[in-house]
Amino acid sequence: MSHVLSTLVLSDRVQRVSMSPNAAAKQLTNSLKEAGVDIADLTTGEPDFDTPEHIKQAAYAAIERGETKYTPTPGIKPLRQAVQRKLARENKLEFDAGQIVIANGAKQIIFNAFAATLNDGDEVLVPVPFWPTFPDSVRFNGGTPVFLDCPIEQEYKLTPAQLEQAITQRTRWLILNNPGNPSGAVYDANELAALAEVLRRHPQVWILLDELYEHVLFDGRQHVSLLNIADDLRERTLLVGGVSKTYAMTGWRIGYGAGPKALTNAMAVVQSQNSSGASSVSQAAAVAAFDGGLAFIQPQVAAYQARRDVLVETLSQVEGLRLLRPEGAFFVFVNCEGLLGRQRSDGKLIESESDVMNFLLESGVSGVSGSAFGLSPYFRLSIATDFATVEEAGQRIARACAELK
Repeated sequence: MSHVLSTLVLSDRVQRVSMSPNAAAKQLTNSLKEAGVDIADLTTGEPDFDTPEHIKQAAYAAIERGETKYTPTPGIKPLRQAVQRKLARENKLEFDAGQIVIANGAKQIIFNAFAATLNDGDEVLVPVPFWPTFPDSVRFNGGTPVFLDCPIEQEYKLTPAQLEQAITQRTRWLILNNPGNPSGAVYDANELAALAEVLRRHPQVWILLDELYEHVLFDGRQHVSLLNIADDLRERTLLVGGVSKTYAMTGWRIGYGAGPKALTNAMAVVQSQNSSGASSVSQAAAVAAFDGGLAFIQPQVAAYQARRDVLVETLSQVEGLRLLRPEGAFFVFVNCEGLLGRQRSDGKLIESESDVMNFLLESGVSGVSGSAFGLSPYFRLSIATDFATVEEAGQRIARACAELK
């Protein structure tokens, strides 16, 4: 009997994308730790706080009530109504519950939106630095990401002139991440108004607003959405949010999208074929999250801000590093061009961003390469871990860089 070896043929679409670089950096760090290496892990944007108790209790109660069955694909009605109340209360934005769709995390919301709207060759404007899921979700769904460089010199923010120049007849979407990952940049009302003026001239362009870090803002800032400034754009805007960052619920996997019914209905069609409805227990917990108030968030944001301050203060004094003080989110994004060409104590030259990351790792600090976010040479450090680890990481980087020649 002969045996014919079959060869797996991968689809073009899966070959357009790659494994999340954030996950890869975390996996490498974990393997080093398991081998006994002392590493200060600043890779992952995951709150180190526990999910608030009232949210966990709501999940237990849902299980006791037997709420463990299939859920409606767009989300259970109580959760869509809770998101509706949250948007009205916290964001001053009025949506019908029918304009809101629930998914297994904000990542799926974004994927579903592009799956529902992109045809081959459609362009999506992606400001750089970006969260890696943005361009890969576009590519997977046949679109073409168009990158708009927003380096440290322009505070990682998209300018109206850049936006105007980039729009073509093939442009279908603009992605606006506010506050930004990895940059920590926050758009103010005037900056949003200026972008809105450009968008009004191009009615074919839809806007995806990723506002997951809306409550992680520093120095007393208040969140402003593009829709607060330009309500006339809401008929072509998808607002994306979730429970992961604000409520420390990363593993519960609940995200929401709020937008025109024609879009959210199409997203529900996509979801009906790739996952069905989100977890019943997680949705019950999310109702409690959105309805339970935000009293717990201020101490958490204060802790993030203290970590930001100690890391920024330390790294700002390191020769060869440039950084801005992030205004929100969980990250410090560092330009390391000034380290290139310098010599390590073992005689090796630092010639690339990759060399910088290896140097940091050997110095006991793990972060994520800036190339993962579209900008080089940079690296991202997460402050979503305890103060002592963040402080130690900064000191390790400073000591190591001081030895460079």
